[in-house]
Amino acid sequence: MKKLDYTFEDLVEIMARLRAPDGCPWDREQDHDSILPCLTEECAELAEAIAERDDAHIREELGDVLMQVLFHSQIASEGGRFDIGDVIDDVSRKLVSRHPHVFGEGDKLRTAGQVVAQWEKIKKGEKDKQGRKSQMDGIPLQLPALQYAAKMQTRAARVGFDWKDADGVFDKVAEEIEEVKRARSVRDALSETAPAERLVRARKHLEEELGDLLFAVVNLGRHLDVTPEEALRASSRKFARRFRAMEARTPDLGKLSAEELEELWRVVKLEEPPEDATPAP
Repeated sequence: MKKLDYTFEDLVEIMARLRAPDGCPWDREQDHDSILPCLTEECAELAEAIAERDDAHIREELGDVLMQVLFHSQIASEGGRFDIGDVIDDVSRKLVSRHPHVFGEGDKLRTAGQVVAQWEKIKKGEKDKQGRKSQMDGIPLQLPALQYAAKMQTRAARVGFDWKDADGVFDKVAEEIEEVKRARSVRDALSETAPAERLVRARKHLEEELGDLLFAVVNLGRHLDVTPEEALRASSRKFARRFRAMEARTPDLGKLSAEELEELWRVVKLEEPPEDATPAP
């Protein structure tokens, strides 16, 4: 089935062919659960391509994500549950219903903020009809932890359960840091000969307190209008870039002392281009 230019219909046919009895053995063995990690990975690769502003890479990764959508749709169609046409119909109806200012007779909205407010109002009405009773319902558990926490906090803020301003959250972060320190002290004070149950409890308590600290930091990011997921990802990329620069200068970093490593880190930071040389926290 080689062609110069393929269409969407061709892609649907290709996926069906791969899943056919005489198709690809690997593709035929897959189900929703087995290919879920592939979808997660492809979405991450698309995000990376977008961050790189690489159009060719973005185009490729969008295709990979689309292929995963078709894969799941084909699996469902074989069981008579739904197919890609139903998926397209559902999302089209959703877009039309949630944009009455474009496709209906609703008031013309002038700002993005007005659109978001209307979207959330319409979405809430849809979810109420589905029987969701809690603000916490419907948040995907598989979201990255920082993003999951931010969505929970945003939902709670809708009903007024929120800090008045960022100052209160700064205080909360400081409080949680002290809680982590105390939990660490308790854990460290236990000797290795302490009962295993006590050691497990101490470790779990430290984990809990560290989680509370991270939760508070996510809240701080929300109040500062900074997306924690994006902020941490950017800082991680910055760290990796600088660490590679250290490795380029001294291949065997393991032979350097802590003081030498710190000095090398300072040097590579100073050597970064001005636009990237953001002061480290």
